[in-house]
Formats: sequence, C-alpha cells, structure tokens
Amino acid sequence: MGGQSRVRKLAVILVSALLLGACGGESGFGGGANGRTGGQESGDDPAAPGSEQAVRDPDIGEEVRLRMLLIGDKPADYEEVFGRLNLLLKDKINAAVEVEFLDWSDWSQKYPLKFAAKESFDIAYTANWAFYYDQALKGGFLELTGDLLARYAPRTWERMPDIAWRQAKVEGKLYMVPNNDQEMTDKAVIIRDDLRKKYHLEPVSDPETFAAYLKAVGTGEPGISAFGAKPADGWKWHELDQILLEQQNEWNLVDYSIPFAYRLDDPEGRVFNVYETPEFRELIAYYKDLADRSGWSKNVITNKTDVWQSMLAGKTGSYAQNLRTLALNLVEMRRDRPEFEGAIADLTPGKGKIGSISTQNGLAIHAESKHVERSLMLIDLLQNDKEIHDLAMYGIAGKHYEPVGEDKMRSGPYAANYASFSSWGWDSPLNRTDADFPEEAAAIHDRWLDERVHFPLETFVFNDAGVKPEVANVGNVMLRYAIPLEYGLIQDLDKGRDELIRQLKTAGIEKIGRELQAQIDAFLSMQL
Repeated sequence: MGGQSRVRKLAVILVSALLLGACGGESGFGGGANGRTGGQESGDDPAAPGSEQAVRDPDIGEEVRLRMLLIGDKPADYEEVFGRLNLLLKDKINAAVEVEFLDWSDWSQKYPLKFAAKESFDIAYTANWAFYYDQALKGGFLELTGDLLARYAPRTWERMPDIAWRQAKVEGKLYMVPNNDQEMTDKAVIIRDDLRKKYHLEPVSDPETFAAYLKAVGTGEPGISAFGAKPADGWKWHELDQILLEQQNEWNLVDYSIPFAYRLDDPEGRVFNVYETPEFRELIAYYKDLADRSGWSKNVITNKTDVWQSMLAGKTGSYAQNLRTLALNLVEMRRDRPEFEGAIADLTPGKGKIGSISTQNGLAIHAESKHVERSLMLIDLLQNDKEIHDLAMYGIAGKHYEPVGEDKMRSGPYAANYASFSSWGWDSPLNRTDADFPEEAAAIHDRWLDERVHFPLETFVFNDAGVKPEVANVGNVMLRYAIPLEYGLIQDLDKGRDELIRQLKTAGIEKIGRELQAQIDAFLSMQL
C-alpha cells in the first residue's frame, strides 16, 4: 500500500509476545529474514536440499509449460503481456506459463470444482477469503517445506518476514507462498472538505466531528446524502461499524457473518455478542441521532447505487472504505472534479490498528502438479525479479503503465486493458506506488503502521462446519433486525435491541458461541 514509513516503532500489545514467542521455535520455519537460516534444517551437508550449491543449480534442462489459475476477468491484452513474459521465462527458468481466468461473476462456484475434479494445473491464486483454508484441509494444495522453498524459491524464502510464514500455516503446515506486502485493513472516511469549510466546522478527526459534518451537510445541502452506504448487498453491519465499533473499541469481529468479537488485549480470547454490550447501545444512539438529522437517506437499506460514483456526481457527501481505495478515490476526484475538495479522515487516531495477515493474497501449488519445482521458481521470479514483477503486475511500460523512477508509476493510456484480476497474489516490496498517491493518505498509512498491533488470535479462523444452520439463521436475523436498528429506522432503541437479542437466541446464537469459544480455547492452547 501507499507510502512507507522510514522509521517505524511497531505498536504491539503485550500479549503479542505469546504469539511470537510460541511460534519462534517451530521446526522447519526458523531463522532467515529477521534471523532465518534459509531453511537449512537438513544440517551442514553441502549437498543437502537447503544448501547454497543446491540453490544455485536447480535442474531446468527440460522446457515445461505451467498452468496457472487466477481469479478475475481475462484482460484484453493478456496474450500480448504474457507473450512477452514467456520470452523472459524461457531465458530464466526454461518455462512458459498460461493462465485460466475465473470470472468474478462465478469464480466462487468454479474454483472448488477445479480441485474436486483434479484438473491439470500447477499454480492457483488463493487467499483467506478464496478457499485457502478449505483447500489446504481437503488436500487440494501441496505442502511446502522449508527445504523446497530454500531450493526453488530462495529469494522469497529469505526475504519473507517470519511472521508471514507463520500466519500462512494451516494446522502447523504451510500450503501457500503468501504475498509480501503490508496492507492495512482498517477503514477511514472520505469527505467533501469544501462543504466542511462552507459550514465553518472543525476538521473531521473523530466520531464527534464527523457527526457534526454529517448533520450540517444532511440538513443544509438538499440533494446530497451526507453519508453513502450500500447495505442492499446482504451486508449485515452498518458501513461505519468497522470504524466506530471495532477500531474505536479495539475489538476484532471473528467473522462478519456472526456478531461475536474479542478484545485485542485479551490473552484468553473471550468472545462476546457485540449486540449485548453498552458500547453497541451507545453506538445505535449515535446512529439514531444521525438518521434523525438527515445523516443518510431514508432509503439507505434499499440503496443499490455505486456510492463512490454518487459522490463523484455530487450526490453523496462521504463514505467509508479502506485507505488504499480512498487514496485512489482522492486522486480521481482531484483529476475529474477539481471543484470538489476531497479529504480523508481517520476517525480513530491513536487506536490499535489491524493489518491484513499474509494470507490476504498468495499463490499455492496444486497437489496434482507435475512441475512443483518450476512452479516455485516462477513464484520466486514474480515476487523478486523486477523485470518479471513489473511486467506481470502492471503490463507493458508505456502502454499499460508509465514508470516513474524505480518504485512509482502512473496509469498508461491502455491501463484498462490489463486490469481486474488477482495479480495481488505476487504483491511484494517491488510493488510500485502511484506517483499521484496523496501525501495525506501516505501519512495516515505510515501512522497506522506504527499503531499496528499483533495479537494471539490474529491468524485464527472459525470453522463453522458444525453450526452452519445456526450461522445461516443468525445471518437472517441480523439482516432483518440489526440493520434497521443500526440505520436509525427503529424508534425505540431498547425495544429494538431486546427483540434483536431474543431473535438471535431463537436462531441458535448460543450454540455458535459455545462452538466458537471451544475452537478459540483449543487454538490458544496450541500456542503455549
């Protein structure tokens, strides 16, 4: 993501020592970057798989053709870009690669079927949101050992932070080469600063100043919805909840399909129903006040418009999103609507921030691959060879992107012809940043890196296999009872919250809570 801090003091909650200390001595993944020894757990034998000689001389005598599975729409200029890429790969590893793209419209249905049918491919994009844990447990991915990585992906093995390897493990084993790029997952808001100045308001920097902005715009600007949201897609939370419920209170929601969270500084990982907390009661009062003062449209629940396009059109005064997206929005606004004065506001300064774990994006080797070694070599090049990385990530210089120095870029005239697919699988320190990336967004990002916290449950994933009916029932209750409550459409807040809690109990939330806590307890016991 955007600007990178030069001097960083990583803010770490004391309990993170539990996570880092417990994982430090794991067999096969110690040393290297930040102390890794390059995976040489095979001893000092110079012929061992992790030895320097073995790394220098992998066998690439036979030309191979690798098949890669990526998520996203096939770029219009795919053949041209990958044609050039394959010329480079022929010279470097005596291989070529061809990609099958799974369209955004139906990738989630097709992806698991590829593995179930044991189709012939070598590499697949995967992520914590894209079947990584599921396929790792089902045997769809090849286990990656330190020896394999040290021999066939030596630069990745050396340069990847230790914590990234640990975060990518599933039941103690590694099945992914994760991306090597820090991305913050917390959210901020973008506002029309020209409107803020029009009403002589203080800069937006916390929930209170943001509320003052929404009320002023909502009551003073006919035709503008002060805050834009899009809950019509089945999203079960208010668009501001990640900021005002999680970030503000330093909680983490276990899974957005259920209302359970834990405190970041709780070493025991005790979960609680957020709807039963006084913090939630205060927040819905805050929301109700905004709803009554035209903070958002009365039709917000049925809204299906693109919120950002609505903001560009001058019909929306603010919305919430991750920092990278807001930065790109700001660039677009300044280019296309210079009469608007956009600004990004962090509503939770000083609070512990959460970054994406390494499994947010990555590449895995198909368990059925016949070209494991060459596949790892390709992944190593994608992450660490600048010529390969630039071409595969951004396309052709001068056409799809314009290089600016060694580490920045601008979109080229045909950028749209090489976009909209999961190239993030090889995110790395070689990523270029947009030359027009707003300085204020970079400053927020750097501050968030300093405020980032690690915590024992950072890599915990809830397996809902034993409570799927209850999870589905709870989700339906959240949509029917929680969403209207949070958007201020229920007059009696106490009565509305009581009914929500009652319906959740009927739906089976207590069973989910017991199963969730048992899994967390088991997960934490393994860290000791």
